[in-house]
Formats: sequence, C-alpha cells, structure tokens
Amino acid sequence: MFYRVEKILLSPTYKTLVENFLSLSFLQVANYIFPLITLPYLVRVLGPEKYGLIAFAQAFIGYFQILTDYGFNLSATREISINRENKEKVSEIFSSVMIIKFFLLLLSFGLMSIIVFSFKKFRQDWLIYYLAFGMVLGQTLFPIWLFQGMERMKYITFLNVLAKLIFTIAIFIFVKKSSDYLYVPLLNSLGFIVAGVLALWIVLKDFGVLFRIPSFVNLKYHLKEGWYIFISTIIASIYVTSIPFITGLLTNNTIVGFYAAGEKIIKSAEGIFSPLSTTVYPHIAEIKNKSTEHALIFIKKLIKVVAIFTFIFVLFLVFTADYLSAIVLGKHFKESTDVIRILSVLIIAKGIGHIFLIQTMLNFGYDKYVFKIVLIAGMSSIISSFFFIPIFLHIGSAISAVLPELLMLILSASFVEKKFRLFKKIGKK
Repeated sequence: MFYRVEKILLSPTYKTLVENFLSLSFLQVANYIFPLITLPYLVRVLGPEKYGLIAFAQAFIGYFQILTDYGFNLSATREISINRENKEKVSEIFSSVMIIKFFLLLLSFGLMSIIVFSFKKFRQDWLIYYLAFGMVLGQTLFPIWLFQGMERMKYITFLNVLAKLIFTIAIFIFVKKSSDYLYVPLLNSLGFIVAGVLALWIVLKDFGVLFRIPSFVNLKYHLKEGWYIFISTIIASIYVTSIPFITGLLTNNTIVGFYAAGEKIIKSAEGIFSPLSTTVYPHIAEIKNKSTEHALIFIKKLIKVVAIFTFIFVLFLVFTADYLSAIVLGKHFKESTDVIRILSVLIIAKGIGHIFLIQTMLNFGYDKYVFKIVLIAGMSSIISSFFFIPIFLHIGSAISAVLPELLMLILSASFVEKKFRLFKKIGKK
C-alpha cells in the first residue's frame, strides 16, 4: 500500500498537477490580497459614485473581453492539452487563435466607439471607456489558454502577480482624491498590457512555438470549435459582467457602487477555489482520453471536496459580513453588507456547478448542451434583473446574480447524473 502511495506521489503526472495547483493557489492568494489592499483605499477616496462609475465602465468593457476571448480559454486549452507533444500542431493552434483574436480586437474597438458616441450616458464619460479598453488589448495578447493546455501554470502566476503588483503600487502613488478616478482604469490597463507582452515573449522564446500564417481551413476550424463555448460565455456574462452594467442602466452609479463593492469581496473569496478548477480542466481532458471510468471517479471525488470546503466558507462569510463590510469598505458602504451575504451563495453554486458544467460536460464533448443550460440561465437573469433591480436596487442586483447560478447548478447536475449515473454507477468506488 505504501509503495503504491509513494509511486503516485513521485509520478510526473502527480507532480505536475500539484505544481500547477500550488502555482494557481499562490496566484489566487495574490488575487485575494491585492484587491483587499486597494479596495478599502479606493472606496474611501473615490466614494460610492465614482467607484460605481469605474465598476460600470469595467462591466461594459467586460463584454469586449468576452468577445476577444471567444471561448478559447476552454476550446483552445482542450486542443493544446491533447496535442501538447506535437510542437507543429501547437504552433498551428497558437497562430490560428492569435490571428482570430486580433481581428476580434479590432471589431471590439469599433463597436465600443460606436456605442460610446451614440449614447449620452456613455459619451459624457467617454475617456474612461477608452482607458479601460487597454484591459481588452492586454488580455488578447496573453495566451492563457496555451499555458493552461501545456499545464505550465507557473507562468500565469508570475505574470498576473506582476500585473497586479504594478497596478496596486501605482494606485497609492497616483490616486489621491476623487478627481483622480481616471487613473484607475489607466493603471489597470497598463498592468494587463505589460503581462500580455511578457507572456507572448515567453511563449515565442521558451516554448518552441513558431508563429506562421494559418490556412483558412484552420481558422474556420478553430472558430467552429469555440463557437458554442463563445455563445455560452456571452450568455453567462449576462449574470456576471452584466449585473453592474444593468444596475447602472436602471439606477445610478451610487447603487452600482454599493453592489460592486460587495461583489468585489465575494470575487476575492471565489478566487480561493478557482485554482482547483483551472488546474484540473486539462488534467481531466487527458484522463478522459485514456479512461472514461477513471475520469468520472476523479470528478466524483472533486465534487465531494469542493462541496465541503465551499459550504464551510460560505457560513463564515454569512456570519462575518458586518465586520467585513465595516473593515474593508467603511461607513459609506453599509448597504453592501446584505450584498455580501446574498452573493456568498455563489461560492457554493459556482464551485460545484462548474464541475458539472465545465469539467464534466465540456470535457466529454457536450458543448451544445452547455449552451442550452447557459441560455436558460441567462434568460432567467435578464428577467430577474428587470424585475428585482428597479424594486430592490443593489439587493435586487445580488438576487439577480445568484438565481441563474443556482439554476445552472440544478440543470447541469441533473444532466450529468442522467447521462453518467455519476453517484450510482461508481458509487462504490
């Protein structure tokens, strides 16, 4: 028995998995710490109105980040993972994806410009949207899907931490008063761009990847591969990116500020669990190609672990929401306390739901069914947003964010159990 355990622990696969998990865990600790350093400072210096404006602008720019990503963070990751030993194929995937993302970047810039100068709400603060667009450029340059597919997560960690460090230090240097709010999107964009440029340099220098003009057939193939994931991601953005955006359209920047501040704390908390999801996605793809049975056993164990830890963590957030709001956000954001409590449910819903939806359904090729589930959840988010937000304001925003995630969890869990009998067929293993 001890020989088998030692053999597993010393295996290259196990070492890679642990190294990737530790790298992403360190990144998420950074993701948790850096916002908690700048958030108390920014909300106090900028106030609810200006902080809400920045949150609204970032939510708007988030649509173009989704457009340029085009689902490649999942579809291209899967392709790279399967072909990682074939340098020629990896170069072909890299070149095709980057060309597509470049044209989507140009399309995004054009669409943003048209929207900004067509509506007064955007036109009166046009500069903030152009400064924030740098995040789209930086994210386009950063081939995170390649690092994930190759299971070289340490590069993702180093570059993202570097970007956040630049942003965090610069915030305290340049943002001194409410009128300095434009520095926030500018500095955030610079961090993204620096990380993106360095990431490309590492890929071309250290990974043996060559850029070549891809054929039309290859471009068409990768567009098709990412299509359902792309559409699913757009719809999913309705209850992720769009909640502060819709809140801004239906209410005002101050209400957006109350919601966004509470959401920021929850997103930091969610980051504690996301390394596990990011690490195991390419790993499950690799296992599944060898043995469906082993992949399902691994998924079942993963669900149990995530369920236990997320439940405990949510209880902690619910009972400490008053203290968190007072310490992190200050007296002007008391309204964010209930937002924190309601949104804490997302940690359980996303933690378990993404295992069913992403790790299982996508890895087993059920992209179309993922699309259908996300479509249903997205429609529920639209309906609930226009019903709850005008009545309950920031509380309505929080409710509208939670409902679709719970619906996705129920639908994806039902699909997986019906398809694989996950807890019956392998229940004894």
